[in-house]
Amino acid sequence: MSLIDDLKTLDTKQPGNWPWAIKIGAFVLIFVAIQVAAWFLLWQAQTEEVEKGRLEVTKQKEVFLEKKKLAVNLEAYKQQRAEIEQAFGALLKQLPNKSEMDALLIDINQAGLGRGLAFELFKPASNENFTEF
Repeated sequence: MSLIDDLKTLDTKQPGNWPWAIKIGAFVLIFVAIQVAAWFLLWQAQTEEVEKGRLEVTKQKEVFLEKKKLAVNLEAYKQQRAEIEQAFGALLKQLPNKSEMDALLIDINQAGLGRGLAFELFKPASNENFTEF
């Protein structure tokens, strides 16, 4: 008897009487069907969630590395900022204050007169345009 003849004469109500080759084939077929159903019903959604999680971890690692680079150089940035603020303070001290402004205007006028210039109007901008530190 051939395998095809065995399949035609199978009694579906008594699978225990089936030949071993057909039992194994039916088992493999059922196993594969369960795996395919599980993939579409359960594992596919879980696989997508895992992939989203991996992408999120990758993004978080990139953000971490960027912040780590900044943190490594934080002391250098603080030192550079302190130097800039010190230089700015020194430059700010070189500017005349309100009491020195009258003397400065007189000096400018005298320097202009000494070079043959006569000022008709010398009007500095109002204090609203300047920021006090």
